[in-house]
Amino acid sequence: MGSKLKVAGWISLGAVAGALTTMQLQATARNTAAQFPLEEIQQLSNVFELVKSTYVVPVDEKKLITDAIGGMVAGLDPHSQYIEQKNVKEFSESITGRFVGVGIEIGMEDGLVKVITPIEGSPAYKAGIKSGDLITKVDDTQVKGLTVEQAVKKMRGEPNTKVVLTIFRKTESRTFTVPIIRAEIQAQSVRAKVVEPGYAWLQVRQFQDKTVEDFVSKIEAIYKEDPKLKGLVLDLRNDPGGSVVASVAIAAAFLQPEVVVVSTKGQLAASKSVLRATPKDYLYYEGRGLLRSLPPDPLRRLPDAVKSVPMVVLVNEGSASASEIVAGALQDHKRATVMGAQTFGKGSVQTLMCLGAEPQRIDKCPSAAIKITTARYYTPADRSIQAKGIVPDIMLDETADGPLYSALRTREADLDKHLQSGQGVEEKDVAREKAREEARKRYEEEAAKAGKSPLKQPPELGSPEDFPLMQALNQLKNKPVQVSKTATERKPDEDTKTN
Repeated sequence: MGSKLKVAGWISLGAVAGALTTMQLQATARNTAAQFPLEEIQQLSNVFELVKSTYVVPVDEKKLITDAIGGMVAGLDPHSQYIEQKNVKEFSESITGRFVGVGIEIGMEDGLVKVITPIEGSPAYKAGIKSGDLITKVDDTQVKGLTVEQAVKKMRGEPNTKVVLTIFRKTESRTFTVPIIRAEIQAQSVRAKVVEPGYAWLQVRQFQDKTVEDFVSKIEAIYKEDPKLKGLVLDLRNDPGGSVVASVAIAAAFLQPEVVVVSTKGQLAASKSVLRATPKDYLYYEGRGLLRSLPPDPLRRLPDAVKSVPMVVLVNEGSASASEIVAGALQDHKRATVMGAQTFGKGSVQTLMCLGAEPQRIDKCPSAAIKITTARYYTPADRSIQAKGIVPDIMLDETADGPLYSALRTREADLDKHLQSGQGVEEKDVAREKAREEARKRYEEEAAKAGKSPLKQPPELGSPEDFPLMQALNQLKNKPVQVSKTATERKPDEDTKTN
């Protein structure tokens, strides 16, 4: 089977536990001609024949082979996976941030889909959908009982097709229907505002194709509103990653030219690279291959003050992959103070390979694909991000009263079969287990008190009630900062097998 497949359309990826990805398009396809272990291949063939001939009911041969491939790849680590052809398009959409739908960011509330915010300019935005609206039906399907993924699938579809949403608006105590024509959506990845005179907040939610252009536009707007900016908070909390090229560009916006942003090390020659704060390392279009000449560099539009404005980078357990690259680069070059909680620790590179007969863009892949780990990420100071993450210079809690349930969040080091850092023996983290136990007890106590009421959640990021943001502003103003009294550096468990 291996001799019939040509690997095409390499994209280097990094993702949060099977979620969204970081990627970097490679220019070439690769043919592997490794020697096969014939005895084991024969054993696989024997098992295939035995299952086919002796299982209690007839089994589909193609399904057996697909399951075998899926198991082989999935057994490597939590981020390697086999992607069936029918799912390749959906996977590509998660990479680019482009999809066909109505254009809303959603969550769940009481079993219903809650609109977090309509994407500006989207069909939902134009139809008058508002933040806080609850979607009770999608066409004739009741939303109650559906997962978020199932509800999203119902709302997505082909361009120029109609979907009818039934909305309950609590502020008006009424239910009504809204017909919407689906269109291609570009998810918003950057938010920014001047929070008070002299100080701005800029949040990158996810690194996507258009993130750099959006980032530059937001910075231009900030400096237009306040040309004498004294401090900037770059918020990477809950940013699961995305385009590594975009992350290099964002880091380069604040760093001096040519300095190292991130490096990768792996078995293949193509997996060994050093990416610097230079246009040739971040200027190409993802999913379209390398260009013969570089397009205009959007970073040239930034004011010179961006290179020197005092900075704080906010991170938490949900900051992963590309966001860890940015935080690590700005920390190692002492360009910014990193504050918050230790990051997720997704420091491995995945390469997405289309298994078609001819080289294809991944969004045009006519067959199945695999996503396989090929390297680890390293910060400019040669620190492995994998399984450890970025440890903040100043640890902060979620709220002024201390942490809520952040210790219960899963990190890379918690995942079964996770790849280890590759830098020495990793120690068992007793403090992490203690923090988890305390958070678990606190969660159970609060749940018992609340009954059917929702448990207390951290304030909205970027709001005046956002405690870590307020501490970041204090740091920029040289005012006292309420440092966490309980947070400690979390380490991967030593008893996890190396993969």
